[in-house]
Amino acid sequence: MKMLRAVVTMAGILLIWGIITALLGLPKFMLPSPLIVGQALLNHAGLIAENALTTAIEITLGLVLGILFGMISALLISAYRPVKQWVFPLLIASQAIPVFAIAPLLVLWLGFGMAPKIVMSLLIIYFPVTVGFLDGLNRTEPAWLNLAGLLQQSGNSGRFRKLINLYRYIKIPFALPSLASGIRVAAAIAPIGAVVGEWVGASSGLGYLMLHANARVQTDLMFASLLVLTAMTLLLYYLIDALLLRALPWLSTQENKPTQ
Repeated sequence: MKMLRAVVTMAGILLIWGIITALLGLPKFMLPSPLIVGQALLNHAGLIAENALTTAIEITLGLVLGILFGMISALLISAYRPVKQWVFPLLIASQAIPVFAIAPLLVLWLGFGMAPKIVMSLLIIYFPVTVGFLDGLNRTEPAWLNLAGLLQQSGNSGRFRKLINLYRYIKIPFALPSLASGIRVAAAIAPIGAVVGEWVGASSGLGYLMLHANARVQTDLMFASLLVLTAMTLLLYYLIDALLLRALPWLSTQENKPTQ
């Protein structure tokens, strides 16, 4: 149903777009009609598909690594006070640095291949996953924490083992909805890092294709590439959403719960 609504919304946008271009009579190098863009999509299908595959790989690897590093960072910040005191301020300060300022350095250090684009995606994804998961870990019900503390006092496990059990059985399960929200946000913004990296320096990818199409005033090709990127982002988001609901089925119940 969610995917159907997205398709209907996109169809509505295309209809409005077509009406605007027909009424204003804008030249196609400024704003091509949906029909012209569709024709460009068909004429350059092979070229667009080849570059879309590159971008898809960069986005997927960046998303996986960003989620992994974000979860690890959130756990360390939550569990160890020195890590929170030293690392968390750096995490917040990192968001003040524009991605366009980092991208050229990554290309300089890592070359023109996929590596800098994957790192760019990782950096953009890392923050929402870390903050979302950390917020969930810090919002564990105090009653459950008190109960866990009482149970641990009666056991003979070491301090480290008690900490592992606390996170395994109490904190992590309660933080999963917040982690899921962070992952959804990450899936929606994941393409930004890859495309920005391709704009700065690349030999393939949809960002690279859009940049060169714009330089050659091939606006129809640029819009066709942008539509494919949008479709990829929507598909990724709804795929991640479906996987999260399948892995955590109680999320759907919480999301559909009426507000008081």
